[in-house]
Amino acid sequence: MPSSCAVCQGWDSGPAARVCRACVQRFADTAPRCMRCALEVPAGVATCGACVLNPPPFDAAYAGAGYAHPWSGLVTRFKFSGALDLADALAARVLAARRRDATAWPQWLLPVPLAPERLRERGFNQAWELARRLAAASPARADARLLLRVRATAHQLDLPPERRAANVRGAFAVEPLRRGELAGRHVALVDDVMTSGATLAELARVLKQAGVTRVEAWVVARTPRPTASA
Repeated sequence: MPSSCAVCQGWDSGPAARVCRACVQRFADTAPRCMRCALEVPAGVATCGACVLNPPPFDAAYAGAGYAHPWSGLVTRFKFSGALDLADALAARVLAARRRDATAWPQWLLPVPLAPERLRERGFNQAWELARRLAAASPARADARLLLRVRATAHQLDLPPERRAANVRGAFAVEPLRRGELAGRHVALVDDVMTSGATLAELARVLKQAGVTRVEAWVVARTPRPTASA
């Protein structure tokens, strides 16, 4: 059924019609991005200097868009205002980014888990809402129970970047009775936004310790590289 575009208020139809085709084309992310961390890089550069010197624990990262208008506002509405009607359109951006890479698809799509109290407060896990839609449109399986959050943490955005890795260290685990399902597998972690990448890095370390051979990070939006004055 046709629906009103959440960006321009025009009408369109299709599974991702909450952002119409004209707005998707107008605001499509065409910036070259580092294959390891999804930050913008100059044309012709595959991997940014930071990732060459200090590669993250995940093997690749894919972002559907930069964290800018209109995607930043849509993600905020989806995550904090319960706008689940935007989930299909946001998941479509992630799929578009991943499909530009010819690498084999992962076998598992695992959402970043929320702490129980945050899940009760929000009423849903936005990463799971994305992961299950991504799985429906790909060969991968989505599972919200393979990864556990075993320790509540402060909001990452409330902390300076240099403290975020410590904040999430030891906060996650693989479901002990299901570790065998991950050994030797190719896994993608799913979240709404990547900022410092600390949460996804910690989860990637946990998965590698469980025997996962390749970990990808899939996000709707990637924040820009911090400026020197920030």
